[in-house]
This record gives sequence, C-alpha cells and structure tokens, in this order.
Amino acid sequence: MVVIYLLIIKTYGLLIWTASAFNAKANQWRKGRIDLLKNIKQTLKNNNENRIWFHCSSLGEFEQGKPVIEAVRKEFPDHKIVLTFFSPSGYEQKKNDPLVDYVFYLPLDGPLNSKRFIDLIKPTAAFFVKYEFWHFYIYYLRQQKIPCYYFSCLFRPSQTFFQFYGRFSKNMLQRITHIFVQNQDSLVLLYKNSISNVTVSGDTRFDRVYENSLSTKKFPDVEQFIQNKKVLVAGSTWQADERILSELINQTGDYKFIIVPHQINNVKIQSLISSIKKKSIRYSQLKTENANDADVLIIDNVGMLSSLYQYATITYIGGGFGAGIHNTLEAAVFGKPLIFGPRYQQFQEAIDLIKSNGAFSISDFSGLNYHFDALNKDQDEFAKINSINRKYVEDKRGATEVIMNYIRMNW
Repeated sequence: MVVIYLLIIKTYGLLIWTASAFNAKANQWRKGRIDLLKNIKQTLKNNNENRIWFHCSSLGEFEQGKPVIEAVRKEFPDHKIVLTFFSPSGYEQKKNDPLVDYVFYLPLDGPLNSKRFIDLIKPTAAFFVKYEFWHFYIYYLRQQKIPCYYFSCLFRPSQTFFQFYGRFSKNMLQRITHIFVQNQDSLVLLYKNSISNVTVSGDTRFDRVYENSLSTKKFPDVEQFIQNKKVLVAGSTWQADERILSELINQTGDYKFIIVPHQINNVKIQSLISSIKKKSIRYSQLKTENANDADVLIIDNVGMLSSLYQYATITYIGGGFGAGIHNTLEAAVFGKPLIFGPRYQQFQEAIDLIKSNGAFSISDFSGLNYHFDALNKDQDEFAKINSINRKYVEDKRGATEVIMNYIRMNW
C-alpha cells in the first residue's frame, strides 16, 4: 500500500506541475515548492528555538484553526509558531501574518521530504486542522516521539479509513497522538474501528466566528452605500448562484445588494455586472461621492466577507449549486436569516439551522423569491431567527478550551 500511496502522491504532483503551464493557482503551487527545503533550512538558522508546528490545508482551515494557534501562542510564549499550507490560497494570504513566526508551503509527502522537513523544524508538537492525513509526516512524528494532534475533525462511515480496503489509511489514525472530533458520531465511529485516542471537543469555527463578531470591522463607505435600507449580502457566490440572484435583483425595488463573488477576476465580475439591470459598482471604485448612486455593490477584493454580514437583512450563502455551501456560521453569528442552494448535506451546521428554521434551502429562483418575500413580510420571524441563529453559535463555543485543557494535562 505504501507503494500505491507514493504513486498517487507523485502522480498528483506531476499533474499540478503540468497544469501550472496554464493555471495560475497551480503555477503558484509549483513555484512555491522550488528549492523549498533549502529555503526552509536557510530561514530556520536558530537551532536553539522551541517550535510548534501547525498545518492547514488552505485559508478556511487557517481560520478554523486560528483560535487554537492564538491559545497555544499565549500558553507557550517561549515557542515559535511554524505554519504550513498545502494550498496557495492559504499561503499567499497568510505568509506575513503576525500571529505566527514562520510560514511555509508543506513539502509534498514522501519518505525523504517528510523526514527532512521534520528534522529541519524540530517541532515540540504538531497540530493539523481538520483534514490532510499524510502518511509519512504522521509516521516520522510518531517515530521521533513528537506529539501529533488533529482537531475539528469529522468522520463518516463512507470514508476510506472505514472500508475493507482502508487498513493503510486507518493505521494513520492509530499513529496520531490524539484526535479532537466535532461530534459524538465521529467518536463512536472511531471507537468501533479500534481508534480510542479521541475526544469530542466540538468545532473551533464557532469560537472563531464568535470572537470575530465581538470586534467586527466597520466600513463607512459601505454604510454610505446602504443608506439605512434593507440589504441582502450574498457571500462566496458562483455563477449558478449569481444567475438567480440577478433575477431577484432585477425585480426588487428599494433594496440594496452586496455580492461577494468566490472568484474575483475581471471577466467574471464583468459578466455579473452585465446580467444586472440596476446600477452596479465595484468596491474598488466606491467613493463617498458615488456611494449613493448604485443599488448593487460587488466586492472585488478578499477578506471583507465575514464583516459584511453585519450589514445584512438577509444573507445568501453561495456554493450550494456546486460542491457545497460556503461558511454559514459567519452570517449566523450576527443572527441573520440564511438562504442557500440544495447541496448542504455535508455541513452539520446547515442541517441544524434548517431544522431550527434559521436557514432555508432552495433549488431554483422561485424558491429564492419565495423565501425572500416571506422574510421581508414577517418582522416577527426576523426577531425569532436573530435569537435562534445567534444562540446556536454561542451554545457551541468552547472547542478551543477543551483542546487546550488536554494539552495542559498531557505536555
């Protein structure tokens, strides 16, 4: 199985390198790994440092892991924090983040890369956020008796670990020092498969979005655009989302719309603008003197979405007509009603919010139009949803403290 695993990893790397000739993200992935281990060695010259390693697949996992990184930083101020990313979207956004001391791409897994990387950073402990189970990294951490923790994990019976052919993958889980899972179902599933190094901690995203809501950044230019009108904020939208949102915008009066596309390249934004009959403006062009003129504001930069939800009357969460919906908690923490597409089943919080009537799933424009009208006609429903969604996030906080209590007791 090790040979097959290595073949898969090598093939993946080769495909990325091939795609880098015509794909910008793949090219960033490739360029970031040129002489990577050599650069890491040159950067980590001080061999007397104590270091703790955090790995995140991408930007979303970093946000999920941030409460634990902050807590570890506070608990162990004499340690340096090494942060790695697999994806360029995480690395490019956080390569200069002051929360950590070093940020690197993760070298592709393999017997040489992984051992050399661990020998270079010499971590006191390693933390992995949610996913990315790398055989050789886990193996060498175990071999060198370096504690390895995974947190905010979710497990389902359909995953490879639990199939008749999944012994190789399951062995990885058994080598991990401790796994912090989001729910009881994950714990029971692991126990049934002879994996007992598990604690139910919950999801650190709840800690993260709650903390963000207490110190939300204000945008005076956006407030000038809104002019105290009702607002629909649509976050991380794809073309299928934007198609039905355009229909809604074109037929709705006395409302403001803020759209945050998942992809912010010029061609896609121009296509969106062309589909909207009302006056639209990009955030990069928004000024005090023209803010009042438009009905639709299109955000053409990154990093604003979680704060923009504070201005919403209703929120639309993108991605539900594709691979799956974007982060619902960023909107729910402000007590906003949520509307999203049909593909939400892999997101427990979406399921929970629908059951509590704090969120609504749609499959087409008529569904969007129905819930939009119903919510605007019933102010009592707004008040109920505000309480339901805000309380849902507040009640599920505390995962970070569970993890840190374990760390304090076992280090």
